[in-house]
Amino acid sequence: MPQGSHATIREFTVSDPGAGPHGVTAGPDGAVWFTLPHRARIGRLAPGGDPVLHGPSPAGPLAITTGPDGALWFTALHGHAIGRITTAGEITAFPAPEGCGPCGIAAGPDGALWFTQAHTGRIGRITTDGQITEFPVAAGDAAPSAITAGPDEALWFTLRRGNAIGRIAPDGDVTVHALPTEGSSPEGIAAGPDGALWFTGPGTGHVGQITTDGKVTEFPLPDPGAGPHAIVAGPGGDLWFTERGTAHIGRATCDGRVHEHPLPGPGRTPHGIAAGPGGVLWAALESGALARVCAAG
Repeated sequence: MPQGSHATIREFTVSDPGAGPHGVTAGPDGAVWFTLPHRARIGRLAPGGDPVLHGPSPAGPLAITTGPDGALWFTALHGHAIGRITTAGEITAFPAPEGCGPCGIAAGPDGALWFTQAHTGRIGRITTDGQITEFPVAAGDAAPSAITAGPDEALWFTLRRGNAIGRIAPDGDVTVHALPTEGSSPEGIAAGPDGALWFTGPGTGHVGQITTDGKVTEFPLPDPGAGPHAIVAGPGGDLWFTERGTAHIGRATCDGRVHEHPLPGPGRTPHGIAAGPGGVLWAALESGALARVCAAG
């Protein structure tokens, strides 16, 4: 068990249970921003304040991240669009290729945003003025999912149905690394403090590490049905992830030791997770709340 593995979890209601939330990120304004895919709204929770909902947004807002322009950017899975919302709540929608299914999104090293297209096997790049370029990376049914900026000036992404981890350079050059365990269905991905990328494998109940030269190490979770989903580097130099199958927040050290923190009640089903101000983490719960996770030690 990792040293200082205790965590305190407090929930903040931000919506009705049917609304989500799903994606979550720390904003440039010190607030936490989140998506409500079933209500087509983008939410903001400031320290000590009440949640504020903005929208409507394009249909199915999913992942959200802070852009290089001081605004928040999000994918709209069902609306096939990329959205931008200012910290004042003004939303702009940029149409993505019809039927592409925008899923994950991350700011790249080139001053643009990069997003996955779950329905086409492509990666998209959008400039802050809305110009989109596409890059084929896999078969159309490989389902690119999450994406993150790596330590090597490239973007790394998961191929959920392709059972692989991909890398795309800013010039569009693509490398795909097959995973050693069949059916792992990689979902979340994040850059770790060790210079490697970390990902979740909900299909087989493990988290994994992939170095920038493609070496993969997998770490099984105590419960194969844990359903690890999103992952982020967080306090203590560890990786933190959500477990949809068991309603836990997981924590893994860079040498693969795992500890799990149960959420305080049934029906929570955590989705996105993000590191927020003050060394805390925020997880989006299907029950209509955000969970504030404070790590001890």
